[in-house]
Amino acid sequence: MIRTFEEISRFTVGTIGLPGDRTFFLQIRSGNAVISTSIEKSQVGAISERLHYMLKEIRQIHPLSARPILTRDSLPLETPVMDEFRVGSIAIFYDENTERIQIDLRELNLNAEDDEEDATSDGVQVLRFFITPTQALIFRDRAELVIAAGRQPCPFCSFPIDPQGHLCARANGYRR
Repeated sequence: MIRTFEEISRFTVGTIGLPGDRTFFLQIRSGNAVISTSIEKSQVGAISERLHYMLKEIRQIHPLSARPILTRDSLPLETPVMDEFRVGSIAIFYDENTERIQIDLRELNLNAEDDEEDATSDGVQVLRFFITPTQALIFRDRAELVIAAGRQPCPFCSFPIDPQGHLCARANGYRR
């Protein structure tokens, strides 16, 4: 089942939980509808990086087009956060006619076989929405802040340090 949202008023990312035990959520608002999907931290980073690259490409191809304006999104996720589904695969496109970025979020389906061709035939949800380059820039800014708010990496082994410290292999097993 594909659900499409043309007019998005907010596209954001946020977390619930403490660093080291956080759950990441993408959230979109379209009219009165608020949709939240859980997502991996690495997927948030990949979306952010791809949007950054896409915005650079758009500026190179259309140098006279209006530049997106960054306004910080510092609002929390809208509550209650009801997880619609866990994101499996992500597709991002740019439509030059509408000057919007299309994002497709496909539900993670652990029961699917690799040779299936039709994503919607097995009852998997697909969330399709369209954002402006400005919304993409705002999302990228927020995604970087949310990802950086996690646990700090160990200066020796680069693994995350828990609040209680961690056993560092590069420090010969001593706690850091």
